[in-house]
Amino acid sequence: MGVLAATVILATGPLTGLAHAQADLDCGDFAYQEDAQAEFDRNPGDPYRLDEDQGPDDGLACEILPRRSTAAAATVTALPTRGVQGGVGGGTGPADFEVVLGVGLVVGAVAPAGAYTVRRRRASGGPRNT
Repeated sequence: MGVLAATVILATGPLTGLAHAQADLDCGDFAYQEDAQAEFDRNPGDPYRLDEDQGPDDGLACEILPRRSTAAAATVTALPTRGVQGGVGGGTGPADFEVVLGVGLVVGAVAPAGAYTVRRRRASGGPRNT
């Protein structure tokens, strides 16, 4: 049991940071300045550098993008502009590291079970033919 726990820890330990990784956003991922501003306001540390325009940082994200009119803003719902490419929603199947992790876990579980079975058969004298 200890071998299995060690296998799981060693196999998943280096990947824990990847589980929370997010796509890097930039102004091209948004159709309107208000959408970029909403993301900027959600992450005040500006990890995506949405406020990197000429001049000092002024707290306005992606000022080059067009703005919605105030009348249209009341009726239009913000939709993702790039879908899966923008890191929003949808999946395309398991990532490469997930496949490797799965194979590693299967091998880590099957190998000790097989070794245990072989050991038990040798200790009992093998299968008996009557």
